[in-house]
Amino acid sequence: MKAMRIHAFGDAPCLDEVEAPRPAPGRTIVEMHAATVGHIDRTVWEGRFLHHPPMPYIPGVEAAGVVRSSGRFAIGERVWLRGCGLGIRSDGTWSELIGAPDEAIGRLPDAVSMALGSAFFSPCTSAWVALHEVARVQVGERVLVTGATGAVGSVTVQLALAMGLRVHAVVRDAAQAARLPVGADAVLAEHMATSDTDLAVDALIDTVGGALLPAMLRSVAPGGRAVLVGYTAGQAVSLDLPELLQRDVVLLPLNMLRREAAGRAAVPQLLERLSDGRLCLEVTRFPLHEAAAALAWITQRGHRGRAVLAPSA
Repeated sequence: MKAMRIHAFGDAPCLDEVEAPRPAPGRTIVEMHAATVGHIDRTVWEGRFLHHPPMPYIPGVEAAGVVRSSGRFAIGERVWLRGCGLGIRSDGTWSELIGAPDEAIGRLPDAVSMALGSAFFSPCTSAWVALHEVARVQVGERVLVTGATGAVGSVTVQLALAMGLRVHAVVRDAAQAARLPVGADAVLAEHMATSDTDLAVDALIDTVGGALLPAMLRSVAPGGRAVLVGYTAGQAVSLDLPELLQRDVVLLPLNMLRREAAGRAAVPQLLERLSDGRLCLEVTRFPLHEAAAALAWITQRGHRGRAVLAPSA
């Protein structure tokens, strides 16, 4: 079978012929129909993650497909895959056939496409856990969301609106503002960076990190919470500690590896919302052999949604 493999950190993925996974107790073999390319895959690929599989390895922490062999799932059943070290401690999902622990697999409703089934887990559960488990937002509170048209940010905005929160969505320009759902108040990032604001929100959900984070923190009311979700705009930031102490804002990092159980618990209702259209997530498809292009695409400023590989696209 064919799989994309990494032979050295930072090297372009290679389409290799590899041995197919073999049936084993407690493991399911899935024919991959879609596999997501995300920032965690880039971090592992660059050698900056705390863990990585032995070289050469098959990347990919998420996928969707059809069961080909299993002691738990029916043959032909549609499923999604995520967790149990896939693409982090062991070979991942960028492969025509995936061998995975049964615990990494969930059933995928017919109404959810394979591409969406592959892409939904990370942004949807991250947004859900950030709001409910980490920020612990309450009905009527005000929330500021950065990267509001990105994958995690757009889902966060949708979920926050559905909860009855007042949502301030940080966007780069008028074109991005026009893509926001009804009910979200657009805030230009440039204005946030150059002007003092009086938003005084109860919670900040920061999905991008980088140099704008200090300015975003100034928009949080004293005693408010700031959930740090992502770092697409920069991995390092400088904070004025005396100012932060005076503002009395709690910084809360979101670690979805540690909070995966909470994310999985939310999956049924997230899939239900995706099935009936109450929740939307954009995907861009790439052929499996163009994994390098997908890794580059997710770093482009202003890209929308998630990148998904398919055996043929």
